[in-house]
Amino acid sequence: MNYIFDYIMIPMQLIIVFFTLYYFTLALFGIFQKKEHKTTIPEKSFAVIVAAHNESRVIGQLLENLFVLNYPRHLYDVFVIADNCTDNTADIARKNHAMVYERTNLEQRGKGYALEWAFSKLFALERKYDAVVIFDADNLVHPNFLLEMNSKLCKGEKVIQGYLDAKNPYDTWIAGTFALSFWLVNHIWHLAKNNLGLSSALGGTGMCIATDVLYRFGWGATCLTEDLEFSMKVLLKGIRTTWAHEAIVYDEKPLTLKQSWRQRKRWAQGHFDVAGRYIPLLLYEGIRQRNIVILDGVLHLLQPHFLILSTFFVLLSYLYHIEPFYTNILFMVLPIEVWRIIAVGQYVFPLLILLKIRAKFKSWLYLILYPLFVYTWIPITFIGFWHRNDRVWSHTQHTRSLSYRDVMFAQDNFGKDEMLGKQIIK
Repeated sequence: MNYIFDYIMIPMQLIIVFFTLYYFTLALFGIFQKKEHKTTIPEKSFAVIVAAHNESRVIGQLLENLFVLNYPRHLYDVFVIADNCTDNTADIARKNHAMVYERTNLEQRGKGYALEWAFSKLFALERKYDAVVIFDADNLVHPNFLLEMNSKLCKGEKVIQGYLDAKNPYDTWIAGTFALSFWLVNHIWHLAKNNLGLSSALGGTGMCIATDVLYRFGWGATCLTEDLEFSMKVLLKGIRTTWAHEAIVYDEKPLTLKQSWRQRKRWAQGHFDVAGRYIPLLLYEGIRQRNIVILDGVLHLLQPHFLILSTFFVLLSYLYHIEPFYTNILFMVLPIEVWRIIAVGQYVFPLLILLKIRAKFKSWLYLILYPLFVYTWIPITFIGFWHRNDRVWSHTQHTRSLSYRDVMFAQDNFGKDEMLGKQIIK
């Protein structure tokens, strides 16, 4: 070879080809949804846990929502963990008939620690539950959420993530593009993996965990991305995270770039932290067991590393056009026609998903700004890597006070779904 940098650049290009094909192929399996048999009789009991830190503006609306779910009231209880609150979150929760636990610990701050503490309280109760369901205080929940999780649990699934929708997708361009990113991930990542029998990952809210898993392995997830940490912890034990596409939770999206930046920076920090601790363990177990599901978990943890690598490669490619200093093998590995299909696909997939969910016109306008939102992930990922060992929790303020009626009656076919749920319970 003529170029000394080929020792670096050729492996880099091979990695880029691999991940590009991986994500493109995966996305293809998220365009459709496999039919599945559902258990329509409520059987499982749930402890519904709401983690809250100074959430007085929004928690009342969520609790109102949770007490009118299409699920027998004797089969679920609602608990609010008022974690280091300095407002009247706990008082509002009590007035809305939730069971409230107040926690004060300024050293161990964050949702992971709060859940660890809450589970110890829960397991000390006389009543035992089949599963815990975890929501954030800013959420709203589809009435059939517990029905969908009940069906999954009856099939033997143990760790389940629900569909992460947006509560306020039309407030600002940041909220709108954030919602777009979640809709895409729901389909071309979560649904795709579920269709292929791979493991998804918990998303922080709208998640359901069988209590026997918590009894057996404990929670122990206290980093900045406790959801991802627990997903990888149980994946090591052979328990994959499955996806409940119809168990919908409506999450509040940030209104400003500053809010979005801080939240995603925390996610990036936590992702790198979990990756550093779990990639070697997952890689060893995946190879030892010849388990493709575990090895696929490694690929997920490598995702931000791939973004950093590909960013460097794009920058170097500009220099390449000025003065070639490595062998370009991208078109040797894949024909130019394949690269064209992939290039077009990155624009087609969002269009297909918006058509599939019957998105409103405003979301189509936000699609124009979506590339700008995606590019902001590049500096956030670099900063997250630099601060990956910083575990100081940063709280995202929630201010959009919407009722479940405001959100869910705006959804297509909600009335039909609600009637179906009521018929099932009867």
